[in-house]
Amino acid sequence: MIEFHHVTKRFLTQKALDDVTMTLPSGKIIGIVGENGSGKSTTLKLMSGLIRPTKGTVKIHNRLVDRRICRMVSYLSELDAYYPFYTVGETIDFYHSQFSDFDKRKAHEILQFMKLDRNKKVKNLSKGNRGRLKIALTLARDVPVILMDEPLSGLDPMVRDSIVKGLISFIDLEKQTVIITTHEIQEIEPLLDMVVLIKDGRVRSMQDVEELKSNENIGIVDWMKKTNVKRGEDH
Repeated sequence: MIEFHHVTKRFLTQKALDDVTMTLPSGKIIGIVGENGSGKSTTLKLMSGLIRPTKGTVKIHNRLVDRRICRMVSYLSELDAYYPFYTVGETIDFYHSQFSDFDKRKAHEILQFMKLDRNKKVKNLSKGNRGRLKIALTLARDVPVILMDEPLSGLDPMVRDSIVKGLISFIDLEKQTVIITTHEIQEIEPLLDMVVLIKDGRVRSMQDVEELKSNENIGIVDWMKKTNVKRGEDH
């Protein structure tokens, strides 16, 4: 379980998150959606321990989040943070040396699925293939929480669908919770159990995806539009 309790995060004069209180259940794939600058990436960075709240607390499995939470969390950043002179295989070996929970066998399985050449240098990979490598490194860790910030960014639209379908086979929802921020909502929607809409640093709504489809007969994109319209009318 992941808990935000009255969390506010400021960067100088800018308020990225504004008094957010929410509980995200375990064993689910949860999408965090919203416009650019709404606070999605900040929310993931707070869960990963990379930044600290200005006010409030973030807890994962009743443990207050700090830098040491990396033992429980695997985080895929929007940024590339790899040694360019390493090959794909050497990058896998490096991660294995850094994280005791890193499953090398699983990493190579994902590489195979992603059609990545383990002998190719990272600096020579296309943006899309660097994105595939990031996914492999993130999912190969045996941790309770996986955070993925725009995992489909840079991937060829022609392969996104097959990659999204394949992702589920590398996630163990009996032991893991996956939180994804994305602009590619329609591609990722089949994976999601739950969706959280953030706007202007506030959680506007949280919804079970199956209930959304059965009760309102709409998808996530239409639900976002409807929720934003309602909020506009309230103001």
